[in-house]
Amino acid sequence: MWKWIKHRIGHKLEHMSMESLKKTMKEHGLALVVIIVGWEIIEDVLFPLLFAGLGKFVHPVFYAGIPVAWIGCLHWLMVPLMWGWWIKISKKNLDKE
Repeated sequence: MWKWIKHRIGHKLEHMSMESLKKTMKEHGLALVVIIVGWEIIEDVLFPLLFAGLGKFVHPVFYAGIPVAWIGCLHWLMVPLMWGWWIKISKKNLDKE
């Protein structure tokens, strides 16, 4: 169990390393780096705060979501979705100009 948790945390921190960010920026540009870093902030900061607030004001069972937000990983789903949305939005902006 501890090996798995250590692996998950290491995987999350791997996305935030300067080497990984430079490689991604070189391959795909600033927009993708902003999406990846933005999703990390949402996943590691905003979700736990949301669950803490829900636990305090709605029902204490929501406190269980705080560690789940830190251990769980939704990059495989959200980064491609956000990238696709960005491509659609940026193409619409280019068409208007």
